[in-house]
Amino acid sequence: MTTNALITGWGMYAPSRVMTNDELSTMVETSDEWIVSRTGIRERRIAADDETTATLSVHAARDALAVAGLEPSELDLVIVGTCSPDYYMPATAVLVAHQLGATRAAGFDVMAACSGFIFSLATATAYVRSGMYRNVLVVGVELLSRFLDYTDRNTCVLFGDGAGAVIVSASAEPGGLIGLDMYSDGSGAQGIIFPAGGSACPTTPQTVADGGHFVHMAGKEVYRYATRQLAESAQAALRDAGLNVDDVDQFLFHQANLRIIESVQNAVGIPAEKTYLNIERYGNTSAASVPMALVEAVAEERIKPGDRLLMAAFGAGYTAGAAVVHWTADPARRSLAPGTQTRLGPRLPDAVNAATAR
Repeated sequence: MTTNALITGWGMYAPSRVMTNDELSTMVETSDEWIVSRTGIRERRIAADDETTATLSVHAARDALAVAGLEPSELDLVIVGTCSPDYYMPATAVLVAHQLGATRAAGFDVMAACSGFIFSLATATAYVRSGMYRNVLVVGVELLSRFLDYTDRNTCVLFGDGAGAVIVSASAEPGGLIGLDMYSDGSGAQGIIFPAGGSACPTTPQTVADGGHFVHMAGKEVYRYATRQLAESAQAALRDAGLNVDDVDQFLFHQANLRIIESVQNAVGIPAEKTYLNIERYGNTSAASVPMALVEAVAEERIKPGDRLLMAAFGAGYTAGAAVVHWTADPARRSLAPGTQTRLGPRLPDAVNAATAR
């Protein structure tokens, strides 16, 4: 009997703190018009001081477990896709499993930057289809606000914090991942990078003073490469699934830049009404952006059982991934999650946001 790997639960979490473009304009030379016209971003969420990558993950994971009807003790494996872990060692997935009470679960992190969720979903699918594990928690999460130079408008205006999670479970029913493309090109390693802190450039007082532990990005080069590679990866995943664009019901792209998404739409021939967008509210949440878009699209009833979804992302490395998923879960199951299954911290009044600005 064939074992399939189906998405049976989903959840997300965005921190309470909202940072608008107008607030950023008081910190760096920019404006709401400049940011919106170049990126499509109007605001992003910023984690509170007592929040970490692991705690963001746990919020999203609890809702995903509730939707799937699982207890943490039923998880066999936790995979966390992130490039902003709590620590370089131990893995954030281990901390997430512990905080959830997933006492039987193994755990490890996948570092593929913004492509991390796609890579992690593919990994979870392979484990489940092999028969090794039955229930796998996959989290895409970032807390990049602590790795940004708020004097560099080329990077600080782009990123936000958040987490999205899915449960991948074994089933005899058809569905799940039906097309996949994963890609990497190390020739672009300098395009998006934390220059210091690893073995190639260990931490020193000088690397800290030079800002080597912040995100550095060659914006124009990344834009050109991402636009081309996202289109190529999306088309490759469709070929792998034996489908064409018209067969896909919903496209969920990495929410990095609205102009990149629109360029990919034009290159591949994707109707705008089939593409889900939430970039204006969250900015670029890196590995979290695809699962957060998925969760919100489900909540807005844009996804129904039987639909075919295409999820695609591009990130540092360079890495790229695209996955075609046959969706089988009933979106009504979101009502089982504690509170709301698109969980957001309460939006703070503007006066509070201003008072807590970095």
